[in-house]
Amino acid sequence: MSKKTTIYDIAESLGISPATVSRSLNDHPSISEKTKKKVLEAAKETGYRINKFASNLSLQKSNTIGVIVPRLNSDFMSTVLSGIETIANNAGYNLVISQSLELEEKEKFNTKTLFESGVDALLVSLANETMNYDHFSIFTDRKIPLLFFDRVIDLPNCPTIIIDNEAAGYQATEHLIQQGCKHVIHVSSGLNRSVYKLRYAGYRKALKDAGQNFRERVIQVDNFSPPETKKVIDYIKKSEIPIDGIFVSSDSLAVYIIKELRSNGYNVPNDIKVVGFNNDPVAQVITPELSTIEYPGYKMGKLAGQSILSHLNGSINIETADQIILKHRLIIRESSQK
Repeated sequence: MSKKTTIYDIAESLGISPATVSRSLNDHPSISEKTKKKVLEAAKETGYRINKFASNLSLQKSNTIGVIVPRLNSDFMSTVLSGIETIANNAGYNLVISQSLELEEKEKFNTKTLFESGVDALLVSLANETMNYDHFSIFTDRKIPLLFFDRVIDLPNCPTIIIDNEAAGYQATEHLIQQGCKHVIHVSSGLNRSVYKLRYAGYRKALKDAGQNFRERVIQVDNFSPPETKKVIDYIKKSEIPIDGIFVSSDSLAVYIIKELRSNGYNVPNDIKVVGFNNDPVAQVITPELSTIEYPGYKMGKLAGQSILSHLNGSINIETADQIILKHRLIIRESSQK
């Protein structure tokens, strides 16, 4: 096996010091362009590869940002990650992405792993199961930037990026009521998470303002996967009161619900009107097209990336920030119209 080339080998072949080789490879201003060129040519000829991780250790900087999300197989989360990556890559940073799979223990493990990997900052969207937040103290105690987005928690010196979920839940429910719905049910997941708890609060407020608060019905699902559709359809079938409106906190589950409703002889929107959440691409593929709340995931990701990078380069201190609220909007399509 051939011996791996080191800076000492390059230094010996050129008759210069290892320190000069190291500075040349890192484009240090104290080294002349002539010497840098000689070193780079020698490195190329010998197949030398710069160990950026090792060189960054002395700077206490890895040029990596850790990201923890609940699941990667989500259109919304994919757009958020795309936004973060665009900003990070343009600034010369890489992302280390992990998923919690909605489990608190896995989120704890991912947090510890990313800390030990030496990431410069951490961005988190919380797992549904997480109720204890002590695992984030390894970042906050050492003043390593920590930012929460979408599914957030209020921790000292940790900013959050969200939309006004209560207002969005209110708007979705109000729209169904305005379209003539008298018995609107809400389908949600993990009401311990603020993002869903607030949408539920908006739903309840809209019913109360319309004088329908006694008709409040919420179906809580474990997650927004296709098997959960059966729980919703069974409830609708067994209900003594005819359900005529559904506000679902997920476009993907809303689409599966529409498919199953049609398979069971219901007409959407004539019998039951449906509003989803996120404005995923699937919302315009289903027939009828799905009304939904547009959640600006890409913009959220870009803002999260910009906030962290601005903190890392010293232009702002995110520890003094509190909460950033992005605008949402109701998109009305066929699934909820009279």
